[in-house]
Amino acid sequence: MNDAGLYSLLADTILVIHVSFVVFVVFGFMLILLGLLARWSWIHNRKFRITHLGAIGYVVLQAWFGQLCPLTVWENELRRRAGQSDYAETFIEHWLHEVLFYQAEPWLFTTIYTGFGVLVVLVWLLGRRGGKEDWRR
Repeated sequence: MNDAGLYSLLADTILVIHVSFVVFVVFGFMLILLGLLARWSWIHNRKFRITHLGAIGYVVLQAWFGQLCPLTVWENELRRRAGQSDYAETFIEHWLHEVLFYQAEPWLFTTIYTGFGVLVVLVWLLGRRGGKEDWRR
């Protein structure tokens, strides 16, 4: 495999990791909501909930500070080294445009990320059980 092929493979690997991160945040939230309604006990798993809260918190902070996700930066750099085109917008902006031909101002994505983050925090608070002992490891 030549250098361009290796860089392309690494960029694609980062893309898969990035998509997995987005799926975890979005579908994890949906599962938390569904689990609260269905009274699934695993929804109260502390490690899962803290990881999920931290993930969306990281996205919100990046958006507020106007920073691109490191995964986007790394993927773009690898694509450039592979001789492929990169993208200047955020990961979500780029792929929404690619998949849905949707384009919006960056402030709208910051607002969406923030709103989603607030929802995650609210569900976190609403989903907590009575005492510390109820939070499973």
